[in-house]
Amino acid sequence: MKIEGQVRIPSGCAISAVISKEGNKMSGEIITNSMKPMHDRSNGLGGGFAGYGIYPEYKDFYAFHMFFDSRGTRKECEAFLKESFEIVQSEIIPTRKIPSITDEPIIWRYFVIPLKSVLVSLQTDEKEFVAKTVMKINAEMPGAYVFSSGKNMGAFKAVGFPEAVGVFYKLEEYEGYSWTAHGRYPTNTPGWWGGAHPFALLDKTIVHNGEISSYDANRRFIEMYGYRCNLLTDTEVITYIVDYLVRKQGLTLTEMANVIAAPFWSTISRKPEEEKERLTFLRNAFSSLLITGPFSILLGFEGGLLALNDRLKLRSMVVGEKDDMVYIASEESAIRVIEPHVEKVWSPRGGEPVIVTLDKSVNI
Repeated sequence: MKIEGQVRIPSGCAISAVISKEGNKMSGEIITNSMKPMHDRSNGLGGGFAGYGIYPEYKDFYAFHMFFDSRGTRKECEAFLKESFEIVQSEIIPTRKIPSITDEPIIWRYFVIPLKSVLVSLQTDEKEFVAKTVMKINAEMPGAYVFSSGKNMGAFKAVGFPEAVGVFYKLEEYEGYSWTAHGRYPTNTPGWWGGAHPFALLDKTIVHNGEISSYDANRRFIEMYGYRCNLLTDTEVITYIVDYLVRKQGLTLTEMANVIAAPFWSTISRKPEEEKERLTFLRNAFSSLLITGPFSILLGFEGGLLALNDRLKLRSMVVGEKDDMVYIASEESAIRVIEPHVEKVWSPRGGEPVIVTLDKSVNI
């Protein structure tokens, strides 16, 4: 008999990440293995991964990972892409049949680059055009969904437990300098292939444990700037907020974190004057992008990782270090299973970002 108070209710979802600061490549199997000890934090309704540095032979092209509901939809979408992009490679994403992953869509990838003539005629830059194309396909082409769109990186996700998803996508055959992972435990949104994490736009990917109570306010603001939230989960909006603040507004990663997990006014009042002015400006200028509710997020990007808890640290997250390797996960067990001799383990404070980069070229 279960007695009230003795029933374990996991705090929903599992996240994990690993990065080599020297840029050394590692198999995707390592991140798959890190999710195994956190099996009970998921319920089989979504798992996914993002790998960086995995497509060196196509590093100058955008890798569109896509779901299609039919061959007809794929052909229609491909014809649309050919109007504005050079497609240098088109192929099915390799998978293996396993009993626990079912009802899979057509899973395809294109390596593409926008036609220069199109960019000139529209007077737009490459990244902005790619982002708008992704939004257009996802919002206006039923049965087609771009779930990854960066250079030399890719997301892999499905309905299933994450360790099964890693096997399904043959992640042991990929090598990258950085990996992130997610095991989903949806509480108020449906479990479907497009709703699994990571959520991605260009090189940015988000995996998230928690709930966004400010979702409606965040969504209304971000949709004024051309973003469209139609993937049936609150996490999607985080990806677009990060893209808006960092790519469009030019904020550093630290400033972006100070917007979405802004310090309390009482905390700001105790800061040195220059810091107080900076934080006050960010809170006032981007007040609608403050994310409230319990969360821990991992942001993957070209050249690094960012980890962030909500201001009250209502979701768990630990960091481990050994040599040039940095590990981040919901639970310490997820780190020790892949690095038993981790040298340092610590827990970030609420609202304070942990940023790990390959070099100093990233604007932190």
